[in-house]
Amino acid sequence: MNTADVLADMFGRIQESVHEVVEGLSEDDLGVRLDDGANSIAWLVWHLARVQDDHVADAAGLEQVWTAQGWAGRFGLPFADAETGYGQSAAQVARVRAGAALLTGYYDAVHEQTLGFVGGLDDASLDRVVDEAWSPPVTLGVRLISVIGDDLQHAGQAAFARGALERR
Repeated sequence: MNTADVLADMFGRIQESVHEVVEGLSEDDLGVRLDDGANSIAWLVWHLARVQDDHVADAAGLEQVWTAQGWAGRFGLPFADAETGYGQSAAQVARVRAGAALLTGYYDAVHEQTLGFVGGLDDASLDRVVDEAWSPPVTLGVRLISVIGDDLQHAGQAAFARGALERR
């Protein structure tokens, strides 16, 4: 297994989790929050897709799928196109409403762009600095690991929320 294979496998696991967590749930179910300060499944999946889209597109020098393929318009959220959900208030979280097909459609499009990028990577490419705003500067390898970790955490949170919803 090489670098590209490992990354493709990890992002594939995220895709599987996204599909599993939203499968069979209505838009109302996806919008349920366990309390007024909690994130909904819809918000968690939207957010993890937005972060992956934002970070991978930036590292690859590509336009985000969100804008390039018209997903921002399909979702119709009351946020700027650059919004990823980071630091949003509880009121903003509550405004993310979407059905399973919309959420998985967007994630799948992000996943496709991600695989197109990581498929050409080798070990040496992971050392390229992609963000000098941090000390030490962030390399591509660190950025991709960060995205994978963040996505898996949010997918796990969404799975937890689904389990709690199903026990109601």
